[in-house]
Amino acid sequence: MKTVLITGGAGFIGSTFTRHMFNKYPDYRIVVVDALTYAGSVENLPIPIWQQENDRFSFWYGNVINGELMDTLVSKADMVVHFAAESHVTRSIYDNSQFFQTDVLGTQIVANAVCKYRDQIERFVHISTSEVYGTALSDSMGEEHQLNPMSPYAAAKCGADRLVYSYWATYGIPSVIVRPFNNFGPRQHLEKVIPRFITSVLLKEKLRVHGDGQSARDFIFAEDNCEAIDAILHAPAEKVVGEVFNVGSGEHRSILSIAKDITEMMCRNNDCLIHVGDRPGQVMRHTANIDKLKRVIGFTPKTDWHAGLEKTIDWYMNNEEWWRKQMWMREIPIIAVSGKRELH
Repeated sequence: MKTVLITGGAGFIGSTFTRHMFNKYPDYRIVVVDALTYAGSVENLPIPIWQQENDRFSFWYGNVINGELMDTLVSKADMVVHFAAESHVTRSIYDNSQFFQTDVLGTQIVANAVCKYRDQIERFVHISTSEVYGTALSDSMGEEHQLNPMSPYAAAKCGADRLVYSYWATYGIPSVIVRPFNNFGPRQHLEKVIPRFITSVLLKEKLRVHGDGQSARDFIFAEDNCEAIDAILHAPAEKVVGEVFNVGSGEHRSILSIAKDITEMMCRNNDCLIHVGDRPGQVMRHTANIDKLKRVIGFTPKTDWHAGLEKTIDWYMNNEEWWRKQMWMREIPIIAVSGKRELH
């Protein structure tokens, strides 16, 4: 029975991956460690927390900066997938210290444990982010695109990304770096743009769109992203270890077009759009070049934009009890360059 350790496995993407692995591999033992910060919840786990002590699944309430805990958990694992991170651009502007603590130092502690037990660890997958690239310098962004992080969050993830690479280069750990582009789907925190827009319609509020709404992102349905991570986790080592892989759809969508798609699907009323000032550290466009993922892994996303959006809207419409508890964190106050206080 292989053991897969998943850090941050109670967060949005981490829990999507946890449920994917739990359901797909009945002969695997899944171990999740999560600090249960505001973005993580035991409700996201594949089985109720009071049933977690069994042969197939266990949950540890803990932080990746706890070296002793991580050393213990990694020592019992065959594979490690590292999601744990603070992950919101706007929140990193408001309060950046925790981002460097968790994203950089936490990654160092996990990587140190993997290094210590590298003879038994088959694969260490580090989940980075497309935000490390900054604004695109080309129509699509391949893995060789220069790294130019434009927010404290992106800078912290960039530090972690390069730290993992250095541990592969220096110590030979079996690491792979994955740079997902924007994920969406059920159970995403209300601070993120798509669930914020969906719940705004449900609450009969106006949608807040930054600036002119033309900043654009590559969005991939979270389940597809997790399928790609699974494929990388199980690929032959000679194909993936020491490599970086983008995971995205290969298409970009402006924030304004996303707002329009959601309102057309939910209320057919574009009068609910509203514009506010641009967010500091704003990246204008991200489009993934996923040629390497297709070539090496043979993976392409299965869920198109509208199908994924329909599934996401249905989930939020039917799970108000889950998202109501996050209402107070939908907006973050920041001081703009002009000195004006704005909610983002």
